[in-house]
Amino acid sequence: MDKNSKIYIAGHRGMVGSAIMRNLQNKGFSNIVGRIREELDLLNELAVARFFDKEQPEYVVLAAAKVGGIVANNTMRAQFIYENLMIQNHVIHQSYLHGIKKLLFLGSSCIYPRLARQPIKEEYLLTGELEPTNEPYAIAKIAGIKMCEAYHAQYGCNFISVMPTNLYGPNDNYDLEKSHVLPALIRKMLLGKYLMENDFENLRKDFQKHPIEGVNATYSDEILLNVLEKYGISRQGQEVSITLWGTGSPLREFLHVDDMADAAVHLFFHYDAPDTVPSHVNIGCGEDIRIKDLAEMIKKIVGYEGKIIWDTSKPDGTPRKLLDVSKLSALGWKPQICLEDGIRQVVNSYVFS
Repeated sequence: MDKNSKIYIAGHRGMVGSAIMRNLQNKGFSNIVGRIREELDLLNELAVARFFDKEQPEYVVLAAAKVGGIVANNTMRAQFIYENLMIQNHVIHQSYLHGIKKLLFLGSSCIYPRLARQPIKEEYLLTGELEPTNEPYAIAKIAGIKMCEAYHAQYGCNFISVMPTNLYGPNDNYDLEKSHVLPALIRKMLLGKYLMENDFENLRKDFQKHPIEGVNATYSDEILLNVLEKYGISRQGQEVSITLWGTGSPLREFLHVDDMADAAVHLFFHYDAPDTVPSHVNIGCGEDIRIKDLAEMIKKIVGYEGKIIWDTSKPDGTPRKLLDVSKLSALGWKPQICLEDGIRQVVNSYVFS
C-alpha cells in the first residue's frame, strides 16, 4: 500500500474514523479524503455514486454509522436499522463498482448473541438471539459483514470487517441521552463533582461545551438543578447523588480508540478477505470489568465524592460481552493503553479542552 494512495474514510469526524485518520497520518499517509454530512449524505445513493466518480479513491474505510447508547438504540430503532443499512449499502456497493482495492468495514461487538459463550469467538455469530435493546443496530452491522463476504465470494472484492469492543477516547459522544456507558459516567461524575462544590461556573461551561437540547447555559441555578435531576444528578441538602441504570453487575470490555485504530490499520495492511466464513476479526483487549467497578474507578479518577444509586428497575443489557481476540493476536497485534491510564487521559482532555 503506497503512502500516496488515496484513502476515503467515511465518518472521518467521528471517534473511530478520526482515530484511524490520525493513525494513518502518523504513518505517513497524506492523501486521505473525508466528507462531512453536509458535503456528502451517505443516505443518498446518487450522491455517493457521484462522490466515487469524482474522487476515485483506491481504498475505503467505512467508519460512518448512526451510533448511540442503550437509550438511543432502544428508542430510535427504525432510524438505527434504516440509516446504518443505507450507509453500508451505498458505500460498499460503490466500492465494488469503482474497483476499490480494499475496504475495511467497522462493525460492533453487539452483533453477537446476548447469551453467547464467553469469551466470544468470531464463529459465534448468528448462533443465538440478539440483545433486544440494540437488535436493529446489530442486525444492520451483521448485514454489513455478510455484504462484505458476499461481494468477496461473488466478485472477489477484498472487503474485510472488524468488530471492535466498547470504545472510548477523543471525539467521544458525551450526550447524556445518547452516549455510551463510559463517556456518560465520566460526564455525570464531573457534573456531580461540580454540584458538590457548588461550582455553577464549571456546570455552565460544561453545558456550553456539550449542549443539551432545550437547555441554555445562562439559565438560573434553580433551572440547572432541575436539568441535572432529570439526568439522575441530584442534591438533597449537602448530599449529592448520581443515579445509574441497572444493577451495575454486567461485565464489559473497553478499549481506547487509539488502540482500536492501530489494530484496524494493522489489519488493513496485513489481513486480506479469506474465502472462509466468518471472515471478520474481533478487536479488543481480552479483559473486562464490572460496570459497578468501572463507575467506582471513574469516581476516583474524577474526584466525585457523592453517592452512586443504582436504579434496578432499568435494564442492564447483555450480562457479559468479552471478545476472544486470539485471531487478532495471531495476526501480530496487542493493545498498549490500560483502562485506568486511558480514562485519566480522557478525563484530562474533557476537563481542559
